[in-house]
Amino acid sequence: MRVRVATTALGITAALLSLPACSAGTTGAKHQSPSAARTSKPADAVQNPASLSSAALESLLLDQRDLGSGYLPKPEHVAQHYDVTVLGCPALSKLGGNAATGGTLSFPRKAKTDFTYGGSSSEISEELYSDSAKKLSDGVARIFDAMTGCPTYEVVAGGTPVDVASQKLPAPHNLGDEQWSQLLTFTTAGRSTVVKQTAVRDGSLLLIVSGSPALVDRHLGKALAKATARS
Repeated sequence: MRVRVATTALGITAALLSLPACSAGTTGAKHQSPSAARTSKPADAVQNPASLSSAALESLLLDQRDLGSGYLPKPEHVAQHYDVTVLGCPALSKLGGNAATGGTLSFPRKAKTDFTYGGSSSEISEELYSDSAKKLSDGVARIFDAMTGCPTYEVVAGGTPVDVASQKLPAPHNLGDEQWSQLLTFTTAGRSTVVKQTAVRDGSLLLIVSGSPALVDRHLGKALAKATARS
């Protein structure tokens, strides 16, 4: 399937950091297959507060003070549009290149921030979405299921082939109502980048943290605590 998606000037690997769109990222599981049981709090059984606006979500994102020393906002780059083809994963190809290359999810109320760490190639990305619990649950589950359902596949963006390997990971079951997590390895021109992506739904709010595995593990709980501390 060939689609048009936006990627930054940093190239396909940078775009893939924000999967789901899910991501960004690294994956795995308290999330189970569609036929398996959901978390103990089904999306359609949770009483959700009203969805938050994009402006409200912006105020709930982690900032440099929350992250600590060594973190710098990642510069924004002018988006470039490339044709993207997904090969070797029919389920993901059916969803479109946006899911395979880390574009943002299609929920209208959203906010995102990106940071680099220690002047190195380590990065962390945080995304927040707000909608009904069922819509959030169904949307993110569909993409994680497709990605982790294909252990390996290829993405061709602007003529550049990127080999992708996906692995479902155990997600932190003590956070939120539902959790998903995966580990993605992107390889192009003999160089590989490993990205972890973990998503947590808490009522009508969805948090996705993607990037270097150690940074995702370090800041996931902090990100959820700030996002859900609203009155």
